[in-house]
Amino acid sequence: MRFRSVYLMFEMKNRYGIKCIILTAAVLTLFYGCKPADADAPVNMSVSEEPQSTPENIMKETSFEPPEPSCKPPGSSFEKAEDEPEESVNIIMVGDILLHTPVEEAAKSDETGAYDFDFIFEHSAERIAKADIAIVNQEVIIGGEELGVTGYPAFNAPREIGDALYKAGFDVVCHATNHALDKGKKGIVNCLSYWRTAHPDMLVTGIYDNADDAKTDTVPLIERNGIRVAILNYTYGTNGISAPEDMPYAVSMLNEERVAAQLDLAEELADFTVVCPHWGTEYNHGISSEQEKWAKIFREHGADAVIGTHPHVIEPMVLYEDENTDLLSNNHGSGDMPVYYSLGNFVNWTSGEGQGVADRMVGGMADLTISRKADGEVSLDSFLVRDYVCHVQSGDKNVTVYPLEEYPEALASENEIIKQDGSFSKEYCEELCRRVYGGSE
Repeated sequence: MRFRSVYLMFEMKNRYGIKCIILTAAVLTLFYGCKPADADAPVNMSVSEEPQSTPENIMKETSFEPPEPSCKPPGSSFEKAEDEPEESVNIIMVGDILLHTPVEEAAKSDETGAYDFDFIFEHSAERIAKADIAIVNQEVIIGGEELGVTGYPAFNAPREIGDALYKAGFDVVCHATNHALDKGKKGIVNCLSYWRTAHPDMLVTGIYDNADDAKTDTVPLIERNGIRVAILNYTYGTNGISAPEDMPYAVSMLNEERVAAQLDLAEELADFTVVCPHWGTEYNHGISSEQEKWAKIFREHGADAVIGTHPHVIEPMVLYEDENTDLLSNNHGSGDMPVYYSLGNFVNWTSGEGQGVADRMVGGMADLTISRKADGEVSLDSFLVRDYVCHVQSGDKNVTVYPLEEYPEALASENEIIKQDGSFSKEYCEELCRRVYGGSE
């Protein structure tokens, strides 16, 4: 097996005569001033206490050494080739919608008490809506106000966050996270009831309120432009909270038998399969051996792309590829498979303080374009990551997410996360993306 961690941008003409823009990301594994740690550390299986950040928990050394980066940074945009096939689909995904208390307070009207989260997506909704398939990791359960709106450590969101996600243009919501059971059985039931009633066309993955939906002989599918895409969502754990006795299937877990069965079925039913695992080590930019183990399992069973969440910071993007490095193929067990190890947070306002807190404000948007080729196979035309930053200030509706390249320097200097980590700046965020993804101006 080969994998490529070199960031490069080049135009090639494949055997079907289709010009493609191929982006992959170079990974720089060492941060200045960071103490290397064991890359084989296990995935964090317990609820974190939003610790004071130290150099030791900012970055672990990854288990591979990338070459020097080249070309443009991974946040660069791309244009589809003029002769791109009609049967093509653009897929994007963003990371954690992590509703800490200050974010919820910013969304609540002082006059009416009603919630409105639309402002979060004011500067990102256009790109989200443009995608054929837009996926989001909804970190916290949407149990509604009847269960009490709460932040860390046992989260619960009002239904209005779901309305905002839908209005922003998301088509798929991933709910298999370590916080899925924060409000127990009632949280799961309320959440799924809300989606079915308010937005029945939203594809919801990762949680279940009945045994039939949870069976491994079904896979979540979404079809666009004649291409069927499977979206599989799993989590490493639920912070030690056991599933309800009468609903042991409530959350989709990273269980090898389950994962293999669903991936094998997706190979039969879907043209392209995306796996969205909730995995990795919180606040750590490195790749753990546990993540590498699962990436291998996903690839062996036919996953075509892997887009990870949970660490709350960005992690490298790696292409696992076959021997033909001139062409991106559909993966049937040994083909090409890009892995976005972590997209980080999309929105959050952590209470943590100290070095590394600024890193939690930077998130990635995975961006992939796939198409059906002359032989009938669906495979990647291009993939990249776009850089985003969460801006937080006290006051009504004052938490929002910007594309990093559009984030004003003057506004960055007013981001109140500076009070918690003085290293935050637009330049700091840009350098962080270069270090993790590679590339240069």
